[in-house]
Amino acid sequence: MDYRVQFDFEVEFTNGGGIQGQDFRLDIEGKDIPDHVLADYIVQDMRLLMVGKVNILNKVIIQEKHKRNPINDMSTGTKLIDLSHTIFDGLITHKGLPAPLICDYLSREESQKSYAEDTTFQIGKIEMITNTGTYLDCPFHRYEDGKDLSEIQLEKLVDLQGIVIRADYRDAKAIHADYFRNKELRGRAILVHTGWDEHWNTEEYIQHHPYLTEDAAQYLADCGVKLVGIDSMNIDDTSEKNTRPVHSILLHSEILIVEHLCNLQMLPDEGFTFSAVPPKWRGVGTFPVRAMAKIV
Repeated sequence: MDYRVQFDFEVEFTNGGGIQGQDFRLDIEGKDIPDHVLADYIVQDMRLLMVGKVNILNKVIIQEKHKRNPINDMSTGTKLIDLSHTIFDGLITHKGLPAPLICDYLSREESQKSYAEDTTFQIGKIEMITNTGTYLDCPFHRYEDGKDLSEIQLEKLVDLQGIVIRADYRDAKAIHADYFRNKELRGRAILVHTGWDEHWNTEEYIQHHPYLTEDAAQYLADCGVKLVGIDSMNIDDTSEKNTRPVHSILLHSEILIVEHLCNLQMLPDEGFTFSAVPPKWRGVGTFPVRAMAKIV
């Protein structure tokens, strides 16, 4: 069944004046659409500038055959893909390392003692190690004199041109340099899609995981990449307990690492940017990020 929305709108401009429209009809996906999505669509479709308040009035959903492609969330011309795992109380990211403790510092019930009636707040308390969930490694994680998170420029964290390298774990666990040859790599975020994230939060995830080989790390460093991410438990072979050549090579070259990515199957091989921004911690070499891709 097709649905359309019929509505009026009023647009106010920040520099004075405004415009109105009556009985607009648009094709939509599903049985409803939020007012703010309609407002963003009107502003974008009409190429309006200096827009202030937008009122959507007399909205009615009707069953009517679509006349063009339906709209959904068209507030921007881009699509954002979340590449981060959810962190929750008790999550085990690495075997042998403690899970995060997430609880109330101030509960809503307790806050009622300090605020007006029907006004409550929650202040959370988190106790965790920095290697939790989807996280970013910077040079200080490996090297005492390396840059910590407070010293990493935003240009190395935000809107990096990305490329996905497909390396299905069912074919091989060791991802060597040949996977990266004949690709445009320099200055890019290299995201290695193994599919291992399907085992997230299971015993299988932390055992026999896919990883990059030393020659792959050296090849990427020689090619001048900016960041390397993987949807696996570790970018190194953790069965080799006393050595971490991939971390050592990449972080020595100030190439950032993001581990425990997910949803890389949702990305095209190219044509997107990648962002992964941690808080600006001094004296910390790794911390959880909200990693994302932006497809224009």
